[in-house]
Amino acid sequence: MADRFVYHCTLRWSDLDAYGHVNNSRFLTLYEEARVALMFAGGRAWGVGSFADGVVIRRHEVDYLRPVDYALGRATAEAAPTVRIELWVEEIRASRFTVAYELYDGDVLASTARSVLVPFDLVAKRPRRITEDERTFLLAYAPSGGAA
Repeated sequence: MADRFVYHCTLRWSDLDAYGHVNNSRFLTLYEEARVALMFAGGRAWGVGSFADGVVIRRHEVDYLRPVDYALGRATAEAAPTVRIELWVEEIRASRFTVAYELYDGDVLASTARSVLVPFDLVAKRPRRITEDERTFLLAYAPSGGAA
């Protein structure tokens, strides 16, 4: 079984909607922060920096299971409330891969999501194939081998 990448994301006051909940559109921003941490910081730690050269989103899919409050009761003078995002690689193809997410408010699952990502050559302005180094890195977060 592969490891999940776990990211603790600080909520911002600007994430809230008129009801005091994290706005549904901001969930994508929270997922993006976790995904960027995995691919850029995590990738570089593995010696794979090529994702920083270009990756585009092909598709997002988000399920909202319950509202997430800013929860001032969980905040301190030193730290705003956070959510925990766990992510893993669900599928790896020759020129795309799917990242799956779970977002937790405390210990409660509040949302699930998926993003299909395509490595992209920004200079040539076209998609590119996943390299062997990238595949090796992604497989470390793919529970069932990830290849299809």
